[in-house]
Amino acid sequence: MNPKPYNFNFLTRAAAIPLAVALILSACHHQKQEAAIQDEAKLAGKTTADFPQITADVFKPMDSGVELTAEEIMGRNAWNLWSAGNDHFWNHVSQDSYGLLDLLKMLDNRTYQRGERFKTLGLVNEPGFRAAAKPDPEFGLWLDEQVTPEPAGIDEKIYGKPSGVLGFRLFPNPEFNDDARKKWDGNRFATDPTYYNDNKLVRPYRVGVACGACHIAPHPTHPPADPENPAWENLASAIGNQYIREGKVFGPNVTKGGLFYEMLAAQPPGTSDTSRIATDHINNPNAINPIFLLAERERIATVEKLAGGTLALPGTKEEMPVAHILKDGADSIGVPGATIRVFVNIGMFSEYWLTRHNRLIGLKPQEPFEISYARANSVFWLATEERLANIAAFFRKLKPYHLADAPGGADLISHDETVMARGKMVFAESCASCHSSKQPPGAIDPQSADGIAWFRAEVMKPDFLENNFLSNEKRYPVSLIKTNAARALGTNAKAGHVWDNFSSQTYKELSPVDTLEFYNPWDENTPIKFRPKDRDVGPGYYRTPSLVSLWSSAPFFHNNMLGTFTGDPSVAGRLSAFNDAAEKLLWREKRLGKDSIWRTQDDCGLHLRKEFVPEPLRVLADDDGYINLAFIPKGTPINLIANLQPTPLEAPLLLAKAKAAFLKIHRDNLSGDAAKEELRKLVPDLLKVNNAPDFIEDEGHYFGNDLPDSDKRALIEFLKTF
Repeated sequence: MNPKPYNFNFLTRAAAIPLAVALILSACHHQKQEAAIQDEAKLAGKTTADFPQITADVFKPMDSGVELTAEEIMGRNAWNLWSAGNDHFWNHVSQDSYGLLDLLKMLDNRTYQRGERFKTLGLVNEPGFRAAAKPDPEFGLWLDEQVTPEPAGIDEKIYGKPSGVLGFRLFPNPEFNDDARKKWDGNRFATDPTYYNDNKLVRPYRVGVACGACHIAPHPTHPPADPENPAWENLASAIGNQYIREGKVFGPNVTKGGLFYEMLAAQPPGTSDTSRIATDHINNPNAINPIFLLAERERIATVEKLAGGTLALPGTKEEMPVAHILKDGADSIGVPGATIRVFVNIGMFSEYWLTRHNRLIGLKPQEPFEISYARANSVFWLATEERLANIAAFFRKLKPYHLADAPGGADLISHDETVMARGKMVFAESCASCHSSKQPPGAIDPQSADGIAWFRAEVMKPDFLENNFLSNEKRYPVSLIKTNAARALGTNAKAGHVWDNFSSQTYKELSPVDTLEFYNPWDENTPIKFRPKDRDVGPGYYRTPSLVSLWSSAPFFHNNMLGTFTGDPSVAGRLSAFNDAAEKLLWREKRLGKDSIWRTQDDCGLHLRKEFVPEPLRVLADDDGYINLAFIPKGTPINLIANLQPTPLEAPLLLAKAKAAFLKIHRDNLSGDAAKEELRKLVPDLLKVNNAPDFIEDEGHYFGNDLPDSDKRALIEFLKTF
């Protein structure tokens, strides 16, 4: 079938908005700020007393069966179960996300089968459930069937009922009235795009998302024999799910043909792009980190200055020590502030949050999410505040998982004392100045001769790794670390942006990074020279990652791109991934390099269900019901397009050039290499408006690459003991 001609009038009308949006979306939804915005609980006249914490030790077998205090128990329960009213948000986006996001559809066994859920999605099946054998009689959904009841103590009115997938809870939809029930068809919901893409469709359930959805994962030292059927004792609450495939989980309706599909398909397992919804126009999925040794992290936290809206959070001060939680060290107002920001980012008080920005497309200039406003207008915010101290108490209880404690793990570590002693010395001399929370006393420079001598002595002590966070918690410019810059260049925490109230004044006033040089896929002899425009302070830094339990968390780097993903949570599977990543860390020549660039696997562009465009444009739809304008050739670096943010002055000129290129391709019937060459002429203009033109994903952190091979091998053996 011949492709339909490009709709150039559509492109012309979009000339005043950023190019990426103009080419991908045919319409956008503008939000209107109202005088007073309150969450559902506030509007219903509820208070925090209506949302009591769970005191029962619901998850007692998890986390190695660790003994917890009453406060720590409530903290774990909150982390694994509390969705803070975000079922309102996820229901909203299921109706208003161009047919892309639908968590209820994701949970249906006709979309993804329970028996292959971990393999396909990386999600953790809840013990006590089985795959649906038939549709439920009330709604015709094929949700997991509960075989044994959940542990006692969970009030389903507050925490929803279990879905069969940990971290996802089901709530009755208050909008599912008699009229909605008459229109509901469970079979069409699974099979008919014209039905489930109807933005007026009312679903019988709303899905709430707890933090555990992305953080519960197979226990490294007590792994399940079958990852699809774990027992409670096979699970860890805050290890960080390095197996989750975010695109398939949150975008089950995304299909081939669009740039968004290509972005999600290239995203590494175990990563989450936390700036995709409150977008910074940078595609930067990043690893979901484990949480360990919080008390030690707090002990070494540096004092930073806070100002403005950050001080509205109880417990914050104008000067206070803060741990740097996110990879770029931006959420720097203390552990409570960093924790509650997670709840906002997954939909808490979305009634207000979504007025601060345009989700996904980002046309509206960002405005700060004001903590003071949330405290005055959101009961869910206040109820979450009440849980923060208990969540932190639980985090402080979490200790590293050691390979030696895993089944057969001790036999996988070298018992050669000479090798191990040399590995410790190499770590002391080459790594410890950054990757140790135990640092030389007084004013001794950790990288000086005296500092290295101190590390040589300390690393040989039997308690060196005890309560060692294996990070100094400091920020370093990406120009020094040289790993992929995308995450470091995010702008959401800058002054006046959406996360303004969650970053310190110290962060906002960081010195600008030097001009960066990136590999140029179109001219290997001429690097891309990049300096963030309009970003004189703030972005451009990474905080030192912790090496705690490093053996269990490969692939490495902030984007999980250093090493090969095995998908195997067994001890052998984790160590296989670790060995591969460690070798690539220390032998640069073993990395993918240019082959790590995320590229489109097919021609793509605008790929949108006809139900989500105005009626006059639906004539552009192909027989499959999609409008397809494939103007991005196969093999294009995804982030050439995904990271675009032209200014209102730049966009019209860029679109004019793009339109001319498309016209020529269409007029001359160009295809293949000829079409690519025509579009290649746009690359210099696209690079000028790209927020992060850094395309190689596994570059950087070349420290230790000049060591002798024997030292590298010895170091790897020592790293296994972390």
